[in-house]
This record gives sequence, structure tokens and C-alpha cells, in this order.
Amino acid sequence: MWRDLVLAVGLIGICAGGLALFLKTAEVAGDRRSGVPAAVLVAVAALGVLAVGLAVTRRGRAPIRNRASARPAGLPDDPAPAPDVPDVGAEALDHAAVDADGFEHAVAALCARDGCTAVEVVGGAGDLGADVVAVTLDGRRVVLQCKHYAEDNRVGSQDLQRFGGTCFTIHEADVAVIVTTSSFTAPAAEYAATCGIICVDGEALAAWTDQLTPAPWDALTPDPTATVA
Repeated sequence: MWRDLVLAVGLIGICAGGLALFLKTAEVAGDRRSGVPAAVLVAVAALGVLAVGLAVTRRGRAPIRNRASARPAGLPDDPAPAPDVPDVGAEALDHAAVDADGFEHAVAALCARDGCTAVEVVGGAGDLGADVVAVTLDGRRVVLQCKHYAEDNRVGSQDLQRFGGTCFTIHEADVAVIVTTSSFTAPAAEYAATCGIICVDGEALAAWTDQLTPAPWDALTPDPTATVA
């Protein structure tokens, strides 16, 4: 801006000086009538020089663009980092090749594969029944308990009652799921149906892993307001 102003003032000064000199010369020569048209020509020429100088100066300056305005419309300035999720490779989903701790990670990997975010393995001492927690795409909080049992060791009603006493009230689950490699006793299944806990046995787990059935939270929407006996 200042550079353009200095250049413009300089050009105007040069033109004014030249015009004054010309008029002085014309007056001395006694040819004032013929000098007036010539003076007009000199003034026009001076204005032309000024316009060309300004145009060249502006053309030589690269425009300064706001970096933010150069971003495509609709993109955030600082995209949020993708949430950390467990490995969802084939080995991570192989629940048959892991121990009890590995089974929790395999279930977490299934949740991540099926679109859940904020997937965490929280099982351990003092977990109060929650082994895996996750959030579905539609914002529901899923709390899962994992039972890595042998086929002949069925999940009983006491297991369901302990989980039912904490999954909604303590862990604030929108969806409560208990997953096992074995099966459930009839009283356990009845209790789960009463309080809205989804039961996934070994057969259903295999179908979920092979994507033959939808994820438990999509297959059934439990009622977390149901009364726990």
C-alpha cells in the first residue's frame, strides 16, 4: 500500500514539474495559444504514465490470501483425531484361540469392527461386572460382560443377577450384553429377558463374528428402565 502511494506521488511530481517547465518555455517563446493544446497533451500523457505505473505495481505484487479461506468449504479447521480402537484383524476376532483376558479383547474388537467408538476393555478386579464398554454410532452406551467358559459350564442366573445389579445403575448402560463361549441356563435366560439384558451364547457369538447376524445392540433394543428383581 505505502509503496504504491510513494510511486504515485513521485509520478505526479514528475508530471507536474514537466508541465510547469513546458508552460514556462511556451510563455517565453510567446506562443501561449499553441502551448495550451500541447499542455493538455502533456497532462494526458502524464496521467497515462501514472496509470501504467500503478497497474504494473499492482500486477507485480502477489495477492495475500487467507489460508483459512483456501480450505474447502465444510471442512473443520482442526479435525478431531480418530478415536483409538482395538485391532480388528482376523486374529483379534478369533475368540476360540484366546484365554479369558484375550476373550475380552476379542469382544472389544468385534465392537470396534461393527462401528463402535470409545471402545475400552475395563475388566479386572473391581470392574463391577463390566468387561468392555463402547458407544454405538447412534450414541448408545454398550456395557458387555464376557464369560469365557467351557461348553459344559453354562452361565447361571447368579451371574446374570450380579451383572443386572450394576450394568444399568452403576455403569449407566443403554444396552447391556453378556457374551459367553458356552450357553445360558433357562433361569438365567429368563432373568435376562425380564430386566432387558441381551444374551449372546457361543452359537450366537460365532454368527456375530462371521457377520451372519447383526451386532447384539442392533438385533435387539433392551429396555434399560425395566425393574431388576
